[in-house]
Amino acid sequence: MLIDTKDYTPKLLEAVGELGKEAPALLQGYQALDGAAAKGGVLDAKVRELISLAVAVTTRCDGCITVHSAAAQRAGASRAEVAEALSVAIAMNAGAALVYSARALDAFGQQG
Repeated sequence: MLIDTKDYTPKLLEAVGELGKEAPALLQGYQALDGAAAKGGVLDAKVRELISLAVAVTTRCDGCITVHSAAAQRAGASRAEVAEALSVAIAMNAGAALVYSARALDAFGQQG
């Protein structure tokens, strides 16, 4: 077990609550944004959570991974579906590294 999510999640939520006491408008704004994104539309809850989990990986957010893996499970996602969503995240990270490597090489070429 890399991170004990059952131990981590309550601590994370407590820390976020403490931040919210210091910056209530910030937390309220985040909650409004999160609530708007969570409303059903064309995508169902499971698909939204699979996307959220893949994005959590690409942004390297342990808290997001913890919260959205639990939400994906509640929404009925299977381990295979999660693995497939994560494979997309891996491909996107590799693609971003490729693009930024080309930009770095281009910048290097502009120096001399």
